[in-house]
Amino acid sequence: MSNYIFTSESVTEGHPDKICDQISDAILDAVLKDDPEGACCCEVFTTTGLIIVGGEITTKTYVNIAEIARGVLKDAGYTDSAYGIDYESCGVMVVVDEQSKEIAQGEVVSEDREQGAGDQGMMFGYACRETKELMPLPITLAHGLTRKLASVRKEGVLDYLRPDGKAQVSVEYSNDEPKRVEAVVMAAQHNPDADLEKLRDDIKREVIEPICGEYMDEKTKIFINETGKFVTGGPQADTGLTGRKVIVDTYGGMGRHGGGAFSGKVPNKQDRSGAYMARYVAKNVVAADLADKCEIQLAYAIGVAEPVSVHVDTFGTGKISDEEIIARIRKVFDLTPAGIIKQLDLKRPIYRSTATYGHFGREEFSWEKTDKLEELKS
Repeated sequence: MSNYIFTSESVTEGHPDKICDQISDAILDAVLKDDPEGACCCEVFTTTGLIIVGGEITTKTYVNIAEIARGVLKDAGYTDSAYGIDYESCGVMVVVDEQSKEIAQGEVVSEDREQGAGDQGMMFGYACRETKELMPLPITLAHGLTRKLASVRKEGVLDYLRPDGKAQVSVEYSNDEPKRVEAVVMAAQHNPDADLEKLRDDIKREVIEPICGEYMDEKTKIFINETGKFVTGGPQADTGLTGRKVIVDTYGGMGRHGGGAFSGKVPNKQDRSGAYMARYVAKNVVAADLADKCEIQLAYAIGVAEPVSVHVDTFGTGKISDEEIIARIRKVFDLTPAGIIKQLDLKRPIYRSTATYGHFGREEFSWEKTDKLEELKS
């Protein structure tokens, strides 16, 4: 199908699920800062006035989990008890055990054994030529909107806004190329006394037009807080949970997803590092002009170093066969867990910043480098 409309969404850092992702990754960063070999799988739940942190952490360092959770809430903008949760008065419950020894033994390195995968599973990476970041346009615009919505709140441009918010962008494609924005949907939490019509005008002018303007026309539909006022939001309105925004975190639904969430997981876990590696490989394939669009699947067995399968789909855009691309990938990239961690330098406290506005398409991350082009071409 060459003519269609495709939609992706994003959420702000004040969305309850994103609060949980940020706390999970902030805890992971605290572990890695002083103990790069520490083990961490950390999940967070939040509701009105309460944060619950659970999971498995084995580390040589001390991590003040309650303090970290409160700090994330403060940074996200939950500074007033009127919001239903605030960083000073919320309850923080910590239920953390050590990592299972049965799981840990699969990652042990010895003289006759490479580091194995931290879990079984399959991961996908995707890249295309729709944007300079080699990302799909709908998710790129959606992230741009939520980032801008948070920015105008924090900078006081629209000082009546509260932390929670969502954006959704529908892009019209013709001959598989993005042509225009068909619709923009925004939900922005606000103070009780905010005027709804002013809010809609302000968000259209300050948020939507700067991000989507070049793709909009007189037929573009705009929906802002369509049910009316949006005063009650965040954890007071909806419970939050780590790992519940996996499509927001990746490619907005364009390209498949292996099912594993990222936040709170140490890079030994293939759900995270395998997905980062798959993006790294796919982006280099497209940047090397071997294809205009590329999806990579990697699959692993727990305790086994080499992937059990590598699959490539270039959707008919490949300049060479998909089989030849796979052969080149296996020669150029080390796809073992240890190789991935080394190539992408993953045992660093870099993860909290990944937990908002997408893990991909942002040049500050090592998996976004395009440094294998010549090797892939040759």
